[in-house]
Amino acid sequence: MNRREFLAVAGAAGAVGTSSLAAAAGGDDGKQQYFEWREYHQHVGSKKNLVGNFLREVGIPAMNRIGIGPVGVFNAMYGPNKPTLNVLLVHKSLDTVANSSSLLMADDEYRKAGAAFIDAPLSDPAYVRVESSLMLAFKNMPNLHVPAKKERIFELRTYESHSIKAGKKKVEMFNEGGEIEIFLKTGLEPVFFGETIVGPKMPNLTYMLVFENLADRDKKWDVFRVAPEWKKLSGDAAYKDTVSNITDIILRPEPYSQI
Repeated sequence: MNRREFLAVAGAAGAVGTSSLAAAAGGDDGKQQYFEWREYHQHVGSKKNLVGNFLREVGIPAMNRIGIGPVGVFNAMYGPNKPTLNVLLVHKSLDTVANSSSLLMADDEYRKAGAAFIDAPLSDPAYVRVESSLMLAFKNMPNLHVPAKKERIFELRTYESHSIKAGKKKVEMFNEGGEIEIFLKTGLEPVFFGETIVGPKMPNLTYMLVFENLADRDKKWDVFRVAPEWKKLSGDAAYKDTVSNITDIILRPEPYSQI
């Protein structure tokens, strides 16, 4: 589904219900995907590109072969100032979440082509460390949407809550409350919405939006903020005090990113 079709279907969601949101996201069966967010902490200097080169040449094709994909790779434009490569893996089920390492190591092409990276010795590791979190897609947008924009930036927003109850209520605000529909109606283009089920700073949810550039981002958020539907929803006492902290990062995709 291309961007025009995505927005056309999604724009009608308020009239025809949440099933259109599922269709708009590009899913063929309505099953909720799992999103794995990895942060590769890299070396500096001459070894900084080792992870990216491996992913581009070996890692992403191998992950695609075992059913993981699309795979997004991003660098921070505005956010934490540290040598980190951000990677988003889309899983259709928990099978590839649990077994990806074994499946990859059983792939002869993967082991051969990536030997220098995979077999790096203790004295000369390919990266410092990798951290990971796992999210379950929201039921009202069960599948990741791959944007059609060639020139694009992404905004990744994480909403922490002070309790499980508050976190669930914020997820409800996006789903049953209609916040996703308001995003779509006002021109914001979501890539995914996910509730973290394993990871740091829980309970929390994370979502990603795509824009052409920073000016486009500012313009679209300005439209959203003054929308009557948003003002009504944000003033609903049922959703008061559901977010305790927000982290906002602007990301630029690598040329080989599949998202």
